[in-house]
Amino acid sequence: MANGLIFVNCAKNKFSSERLNASQGHRQEKLQQLCNYVDGCCINGEAVDIGEAAFTTILNILSNTLFSVDFGNYESNSSQELKEIISGVVDTIAKPNLSDFFPVLRAIDPLGIRRQTKFYFGKLLQKFEEIIRQRLQEREKSLAYLRRNDLLEVLLDLTQQQKSEWGIEEIKHLLLAQFLLETLQDFFLAAFDTTSSTVEWAIAELLRNSEKIERARSEIREIIGRGKLVQESQIFALPYLQAIIKEVFRLYPPATTISRYYEADIVIGQYIVPKNALVLVNLWAIGRDSSLWSSPDSFVPERFLDSEIDVKGQHFELLPFGTGRRMCLGMPLADRFIHSTVASLIHNFDWKIEGGIKPEDVDMSEKLGVTMQKAVPLKAIPTRTTV
Repeated sequence: MANGLIFVNCAKNKFSSERLNASQGHRQEKLQQLCNYVDGCCINGEAVDIGEAAFTTILNILSNTLFSVDFGNYESNSSQELKEIISGVVDTIAKPNLSDFFPVLRAIDPLGIRRQTKFYFGKLLQKFEEIIRQRLQEREKSLAYLRRNDLLEVLLDLTQQQKSEWGIEEIKHLLLAQFLLETLQDFFLAAFDTTSSTVEWAIAELLRNSEKIERARSEIREIIGRGKLVQESQIFALPYLQAIIKEVFRLYPPATTISRYYEADIVIGQYIVPKNALVLVNLWAIGRDSSLWSSPDSFVPERFLDSEIDVKGQHFELLPFGTGRRMCLGMPLADRFIHSTVASLIHNFDWKIEGGIKPEDVDMSEKLGVTMQKAVPLKAIPTRTTV
């Protein structure tokens, strides 16, 4: 019961339109930090790992939403270390486990999945425990305690409502184990792997299509002006930018498949799908289906101009966040972040591929897993635009 209450509060308190609008200034601050980092690379002539920079930005947005602290640093390996931990957790969860099919093997853990899970969760939980312990000490000992506007504050308030039943260990268990385990896949996976990889795919496609990046840049400058960050409230006025992101979602869905269980027998075509069968929906194949899309393997954002198709789960030909009651919890935040980040990276910066690689020669091969990432990270050298 407590799990459900906290999970509902997570969605209600942090991903509603009202709360996201209220916290827009915080995300703008993190985007400004990203632009400052890119500016520094312009001065030094250094390449930017687009996916890594996007990951660090969303990591800090989410870690501040949760704990009011930055987890990542553009100038260090701290972001990469946490990315490896999160990727390790996700990959381990997704691996087929013989022990699930043959319970007698659980004791010996033949594939080492239990050991890997314990290792990665231990690393992540240790990080969270340090933050929670420090916050509890501040709340208990400081007479002038300044409340944070983050999720941890909400969770601690909820646990204190049942203080007579829960001690510190129970609070830690609830916050670090139950909450994390229940929400990790929807919350962290959606926030980190999917959003950062989508930004990387978008910039890669735009660099390979110079006329499209110029059209997007012109649109942004006409509406926003030079030298300004795109506000989330202005995204609706940028239809070509929206079309670009939809086209990226079509070609490179963050999760290649979504799964559903049917509550009753159902007939699909000539097949009977029995009750409780696990059905995998191939989003990658839908996005490249020639019966649904013309030139399905080409990057054509124009197909979404004057189109009613959106990504909110109502149009089954484009379901990057899923559909129905099990839609991605972080969709409202991810949608805002991706648009504003891509706009920030192309608004005032030109890009050249590291190593003198021609745009048309950029490696666009995919590394398939739970999420679809570029097999070869996109590294590009930025310069300030002059016109």
